[in-house]
Amino acid sequence: MFRIERDRARFREIVRGKLRQDLRKYLSSTELIGRRGDKAVSIPIPQVELPRFRFGDNSERGVGQGEGEGGQPVDGDAGEGGGAGGAGDQEGKHILEVDVDLADLAEMLGDELELPDIQPRGDRLLSSEGGRYSGIRQAGPRSLRHFRRTYRNALKRTIASGAWDSAEPRVVPVRDDERFRWRRNCPRPESSAVIFHIMDVSGSMGREQKDVVRIKAFWIDTWLRSQYQNLEVVYVVHDAVAKIVDQQTFFHLRESGGTKISSAYELCLDLIRERYRPEEWNIYPFHYSDGDNWSARDTERCVGILRDEILPRVNQFCYGQVKSAYGSGQFKKDLDSSLVDEERLVTAAVDDREGIPDAVRAFLGSGR
Repeated sequence: MFRIERDRARFREIVRGKLRQDLRKYLSSTELIGRRGDKAVSIPIPQVELPRFRFGDNSERGVGQGEGEGGQPVDGDAGEGGGAGGAGDQEGKHILEVDVDLADLAEMLGDELELPDIQPRGDRLLSSEGGRYSGIRQAGPRSLRHFRRTYRNALKRTIASGAWDSAEPRVVPVRDDERFRWRRNCPRPESSAVIFHIMDVSGSMGREQKDVVRIKAFWIDTWLRSQYQNLEVVYVVHDAVAKIVDQQTFFHLRESGGTKISSAYELCLDLIRERYRPEEWNIYPFHYSDGDNWSARDTERCVGILRDEILPRVNQFCYGQVKSAYGSGQFKKDLDSSLVDEERLVTAAVDDREGIPDAVRAFLGSGR
């Protein structure tokens, strides 16, 4: 059994090394989005094998058996790979899917992008399910019966009733004598965080732009989940109207229409006021768009909401602008010029998938 565990540990280290080597590739790929679960993600790893020994009888002649002479090539030109189907001249590729904990993936992300740990702001009391069985009570399962306490109660009762015989000492516990161990749940402070992923799904946002947004959202989620034990994620999409959707819809929605960014900011502000008070929550809104808003007046409305309402309540507000053939890209310029002194506002422009790691580093690199 120890040998198996040792081989498994070695295999995990090989996989981690391969992931670290190719992490930049995964940072700009949608390959992981559809493969994730609650605590792990399935990653295809090419060319990862452990050596194996096959035991057999080598008492017959030479290295090989059968017809043919030494040095004679075998049929099918097997030296260049093989397989079912037509002939080919390239080596076959072997793909192995492995499950990697999201915590390990977050650690690799932090090392690759040199991300600092986040300093939480809001705390609240939550009941801890862990801890020791330090309490005693009169009811419980037989497996948790406290023998010493039970025997002591039985002994005290026997002596008090006059049934104790020093010549033949006998103590027989009854039901009222029994005591059981009990685990106490102690409230403890725990930092809580909420992420708002806000995506523009208007007609100017094409398939490629939405894919870039989904990739960024995946890695941001992965990192923040490693920083907070209690994390909630709210998904908001908007064109001219904003609405809350579930995770599946957010990652697969295809819509069109006009753009009114203020509708998303107003919805985000309402949620903060009603459900996620800054005294208890660390708040992280992430807005993704191509920078095309329907009017300058609505942009002024967005700037006012951010400056007066949202930024004072959040840890950090991040705006990621993706390049689009139909988007003007003006919204980022307006935010940068109007809110230049706001430290809690972080903006980043992504021209293509290669710019995703730099955008993620810009969003998460401050440690707020």
